[in-house]
Amino acid sequence: MAEPLPPDRAPRGQLVLRTIAMPADTNAAGDIFGGWLMSQMDIGGAILAHQIARCRVTTVAVDAMEFHSPVLVGDTIACFADLQRVGRTSLSVHIEVWVQRYAAYTEQCVTEAVYTYVALDAAGRPQPVYRADNPPPPDPGP
Repeated sequence: MAEPLPPDRAPRGQLVLRTIAMPADTNAAGDIFGGWLMSQMDIGGAILAHQIARCRVTTVAVDAMEFHSPVLVGDTIACFADLQRVGRTSLSVHIEVWVQRYAAYTEQCVTEAVYTYVALDAAGRPQPVYRADNPPPPDPGP
């Protein structure tokens, strides 16, 4: 596990997802599974990537995953996403998970990573990410 972050640090990016860690999401030690947390981050990051790309996106990579402290049952998690880079067909999104501890009402960053998404066309092939100088193709309709 990585070193804990300074307590006065603020979330980076915009709030994209909030949920509660439940008992069904725990490992044998009673901590929330890292895989469950990663899936919440993926959902949150995809929300931002979709808003920017204005099309279907899919996850292609997760880089620099750091777990700072465990998530506990009853913690409210909040995923914050911040666009890092836009390529021709891909977007990199920095995602942080902050928890509000159930019993203590304290907030802290528990994990962060960079997720990379690829913009896809209707056939599932990579397509250019939307930009003002590169509008998306017209919708073919029903």
